[in-house]
Amino acid sequence: MKVAVLPGDGIGPEITAQAVRVLKALGNQGLAIELESAPVGGTAFDLSGDPLPAATIAVCESADAILFGSVGGPQYDTLPRAQRPEQGLLRLRKHFDLFANLRPAIVYPELAHASTLKPEVVAGLDLLILRELTGDIYFGQPRGVRTNEAGEREGFDTMRYTESEIRRIAHTAFQAARKRSGRVCSVDKANVLETTQFWRDVVTDVHKEYTDIALSHMYVDNAAMQLIRNPKQFDVIVTGNMFGDILSDEASMLTGSIGMLPSASLNAKGFGLYEPIHGSAPDIAGKGLANPLATILSTAMMLRYSLNQPAAADRVEAAVRKVLAQGLRTADIAESGRPTVGTQAMGDAVLAALG
Repeated sequence: MKVAVLPGDGIGPEITAQAVRVLKALGNQGLAIELESAPVGGTAFDLSGDPLPAATIAVCESADAILFGSVGGPQYDTLPRAQRPEQGLLRLRKHFDLFANLRPAIVYPELAHASTLKPEVVAGLDLLILRELTGDIYFGQPRGVRTNEAGEREGFDTMRYTESEIRRIAHTAFQAARKRSGRVCSVDKANVLETTQFWRDVVTDVHKEYTDIALSHMYVDNAAMQLIRNPKQFDVIVTGNMFGDILSDEASMLTGSIGMLPSASLNAKGFGLYEPIHGSAPDIAGKGLANPLATILSTAMMLRYSLNQPAAADRVEAAVRKVLAQGLRTADIAESGRPTVGTQAMGDAVLAALG
């Protein structure tokens, strides 16, 4: 098994290093894993003038999965959009057709206090947000800035979905629900947007093949409210690229910290890119403060979905639960006044728990 490691920018190299340690520990215990690193994002732009160089794509194409850190930083904000670090990630998603983004939001019992919501609202939360990742307004054409007929500048983007794009993410959602509690909530804005009325119609049609699964529909503004009001009503949420981006970040705060949420982005063949859902956090980069658990949990998802090593995935997740039960906390998940550990120490603890 070969894994392409793309640490990226900001805290990316620090948190990815801890996940790599976990993979190497599993390798020392008999799991045959080869690792190859390559630059991406701002780091790649500094080296080559391209946030996703051809050499990095080649490394990824030769791998079975990609472990991704984070990209971006304020020093790149004035670059032309095509050269910005985030384009490296977007281009990877498009190049490998990574259309299904799985973002679980789980509240560990030890971290129910870390949420800004009451513990009784979030305790026991276990939901999966399934975000379509390669369509919608993020990729739709035409887009840009132009001068209109009145002589005024205007910006424009195009929200666009094909039926096949909606069908494949709907199938993925219903199949995921079969392994969970059997409920799918499709989120749209069908009362306003033609594209999302079409989304609702297609999802409803696909549901005819999954009569064992309960399907509901919800407008995105109501879904945002319900995630705060009663998040445990949800099992699987399936939605488009833009709505999924926003709702999954909202869901991350139900768990107490965005530093706890992993993600998987998969194509039809099971090849995937695995990353924490948080950003590059340039304000704490290089200080050894970042929480590596989302990246380590992303590694567990990689072992399960792309490398077909469910037992190893279970071991990694169990190690994370053990560390939390022991009371170790990075600053983002610590109660006020409690001692905290840094990135390296949290990695050390996971390795010790892994055995």
